[in-house]
Amino acid sequence: MSKEKEMKKDTSLDKKNVTPSAFKVIVREFRKDKLATFSLGVFVLILLTVFIGSLFFNLEDVMRVNLMDSFLRPGEEGYFLGTDQAGRPLLGQLFIGTRNSIIIGSSVTFLTTVTGIIVGLIIGFYGGIVDNIIMRIIDFIQVLPVLMIIIVFVTLVPSYNMVTFVFIMSVFYWCGIARLVRSKALSEGRRDYISASKTMGTPSWKIMVGGILPNISSILIIDAILGLAGNMGIEIGLTFLGFGLPPGTPSLGTLINKALDPTILRDRMYIWFPASMLVLVLMLSINYAGQALRRASDAKQRLG
Repeated sequence: MSKEKEMKKDTSLDKKNVTPSAFKVIVREFRKDKLATFSLGVFVLILLTVFIGSLFFNLEDVMRVNLMDSFLRPGEEGYFLGTDQAGRPLLGQLFIGTRNSIIIGSSVTFLTTVTGIIVGLIIGFYGGIVDNIIMRIIDFIQVLPVLMIIIVFVTLVPSYNMVTFVFIMSVFYWCGIARLVRSKALSEGRRDYISASKTMGTPSWKIMVGGILPNISSILIIDAILGLAGNMGIEIGLTFLGFGLPPGTPSLGTLINKALDPTILRDRMYIWFPASMLVLVLMLSINYAGQALRRASDAKQRLG
């Protein structure tokens, strides 16, 4: 009986000493933070509603000018959210514009994250003269007035679209991720498993992709999620100023831009208010959910 009790104690101790998986840590963090859970649910709901709802709207029909229906209030003539000064339905612009803003923010986040990971792993792994040269380039890019340069590029390009705009933004916003990956790669490069891999003759790219990258992936995922809100905000802000998407492409920034007209700002809030509130809800939901994921990542690192 005593041996059985000892065996049960040993198994219970082993269960207690087992490090929880990353998924369990994330679930536990979200259970503790009700606001983060609600924010994640709101963000997922917005994504599903926008991407499914936008399938029912045709871009040409939404952007077709119909001056006979200009400035219709919500509910008039069958327009759920009304129309703008050109008689274009605001509901269709809101759905397609939100979809465009999310796609642009996600695309810029993906491209900058991939570029930053590749550059950061290379300079963090090799160091030396490679580190010095590339870091000086990164320092130079980061001291530039990036928003002003993007505005200049958008102005100079004769005809641009969403793809062009994504690439223009992505050229400048990978440096922060590259710095983060470099710092983590430098610390991981001093560990024993990296030295053992080098001694065994493992190719450098396998060490970087199969050894270093998985150990820093959680930090990069959290940084990318939080960066999504920032990239969406940059696109919306530039479009609001008139230097983002072309005039014929809906965006949340184009709807908010209509509030620059004092008459619309004061007397026709239905034109710009839904887009403004949607931007606020999107930014808050991404940030609250992202901060919970960051705390889960920190907790996972402390637990090993």
